[in-house]
Amino acid sequence: MGKLSMELYLISVSKRYHAANKQEKGLILKELCESSGFHRKHAIRLLNARPKKQQRQIIKGRPCLYSEKLYLEPLKRIWLLSDQLCGKRLKMALALWLPYYGQAYEALDPTVYEGLLRMSSATIDRLLASSRIKCKRSMCGTKPGSILKKHIPIKTDQWDVEKPGFLEADTVAHCGTSLSGSFVWSLTMTDINSGWTEIRAVWNKGATGVVMQIENIEACLPFVILGFDCDNGSEFLNWHLMRYFSNELGSHRVEFTRSRPYHSDDNAHVEQKNWTHVRQLFGYERFDNQAVVELMNDLYKNEISLLNNYFLPNFKLIKKERVESKIIKKHDKPATPYQRLMSSKHITEEKKQELTERYNQLNPFELKKTIQKKLNVIFSMIHVTGGEKMCYI
Repeated sequence: MGKLSMELYLISVSKRYHAANKQEKGLILKELCESSGFHRKHAIRLLNARPKKQQRQIIKGRPCLYSEKLYLEPLKRIWLLSDQLCGKRLKMALALWLPYYGQAYEALDPTVYEGLLRMSSATIDRLLASSRIKCKRSMCGTKPGSILKKHIPIKTDQWDVEKPGFLEADTVAHCGTSLSGSFVWSLTMTDINSGWTEIRAVWNKGATGVVMQIENIEACLPFVILGFDCDNGSEFLNWHLMRYFSNELGSHRVEFTRSRPYHSDDNAHVEQKNWTHVRQLFGYERFDNQAVVELMNDLYKNEISLLNNYFLPNFKLIKKERVESKIIKKHDKPATPYQRLMSSKHITEEKKQELTERYNQLNPFELKKTIQKKLNVIFSMIHVTGGEKMCYI
């Protein structure tokens, strides 16, 4: 019997087989085995098999709970506006951003609203996987300042970082592809305990300009500076800053330390902020127009500080141990610097009340709109459009 004849014969026998009772099925099965030479078990599988047109693809795993059509658009909007947070941080940020979503866009369906709050960090990462991009690294602009190294001790984890006030500092060069000439630098200061970060722009990172901006940052901090740790750059290791922190110029004495040369991990907290708070905002363009310094400081001091410290959660390392050749790190749940200060026993109730009143007046979507407007002005002054740096829906 040929292949085509056998297929036609199987179709005919299969129809009789499915319509027959148990006794008749046995006779039909015996007939098929005798006429084709098939093994009985093989014949049963052929008769019970579905036609190819009726076969369905078996989907393994749990059914999809979060439709991409419903959830991706609001999720992606908040993800872009929050500077592309990872899934774990974005999960905590959604509770802070969603109450204001209806004011900036259309009101969300209650089912979608609750689903976004309930969504796991793994699901968030899965939905946003196709939207993520890679970015290049920056150049290093730190020039060693060796004059005062003997006067400024190297930090050896002697600080009590359980209370806010111990800060790390670093600078970021807005030099484009060349470190020659004059251009803008961003000064970043980060509190180790809470993650509270303040940034200021300075022209050419001269000692006088850096001290002036540090004094400006100190006036805006919700706590007193207790310790100041920096790298070995000449913008920090100078007599101006030494006198300021030794209470000759400043309001009180501050413990002034430095990191080990060529060990950027000693200032890991502020090194992270160089990317998330500065590079993601201004990119790698060259800012050689001194007029943008004032505009950048207006943006840093107001909208950027409020958005980063009140609405963008971050991780905090709480434990690190070595197990054989592996280093195991444990982090607490993501929280904003504002939330960490509110739970700190070292912040006075008056200051907490002041921070709460400020928080209640803020809207993250309005902050992002203002940031975009100010960025457009800044980038227009260096002949680069703001749209090349920021991408929002």
